[in-house]
Amino acid sequence: MSRLRVTPTRGQGRDRLYVTLRDGTTVAWYDKDTGRVSVLSGAGRDEVLSALAPYLTGEVAVGPPRVPTPADLDRLSLHPDDDLAPNRPGEALHAELDAPRAAPSGRSSGSHRSSGSSSSLLWRRWRQDPRQAELLAQETVGDRLDRLEDAGWRVLHSIPLPGAARIDHLAIGPAGVLAVRTLPARKRRVAVADPQVRVGRSAPAPHLRWARRAAERASRALAADVRPVLAVVEAAGPGALPTPRDVRILRDTEIAALASLGGVLKPADIESLYATARDRHSWLRV
Repeated sequence: MSRLRVTPTRGQGRDRLYVTLRDGTTVAWYDKDTGRVSVLSGAGRDEVLSALAPYLTGEVAVGPPRVPTPADLDRLSLHPDDDLAPNRPGEALHAELDAPRAAPSGRSSGSHRSSGSSSSLLWRRWRQDPRQAELLAQETVGDRLDRLEDAGWRVLHSIPLPGAARIDHLAIGPAGVLAVRTLPARKRRVAVADPQVRVGRSAPAPHLRWARRAAERASRALAADVRPVLAVVEAAGPGALPTPRDVRILRDTEIAALASLGGVLKPADIESLYATARDRHSWLRV
């Protein structure tokens, strides 16, 4: 059995495969965009190439890495299991929704009885699961936030907090730090009566309170000012949504406008906060 493990990551505009020892120490990485394998001390060239062989395509350059930046050093010091940067938008929902998919194939828990009608019913329930709409909304907002990277932003998704809570998205950029909560509207009207938000004819829920709470916890974790944002996906009706003084409410189509804002954080501050935020341990006591 190889002593090396290959872990894919994507972030900061890079698509890479990291090669680590069993204790999590990084010994090499393969940058897919440049086609280069950078080898550190701790493993030999042949051993690294053997571990990466199933993933390499085309011609590959191999050699020592370039001089690392401070952000690179922060990243390399993290064990892959503690690095939140690879999290997809809606990562927790992906995990939750994967379980019911197995039920129709016969791996249901509890009863051993199964039939075509019960299997069909399970699939219908899965399709109608409201978490599907929530996942789609988080993916929509996450994709729009990720596009801000060219404007100097750093983005994390599905940050786990104690007590099974999550921050849907954390965006760190020239305009400051934003804790973004996602709300799927699905072409229905949105009514705001702080702290309640009502979508269509559904019961109102305290989304603004939850958004504030997430920002408060992020502020404690990062020792920085974090502003709450509620991102509403596919809200019906024209015009801007009403916004309380301390919570910014955005349509998903308005997220791109954040790229033009600045004047709060310098690039070095952004990288420092991002390095702290991507470490799972930063969130354990908030």
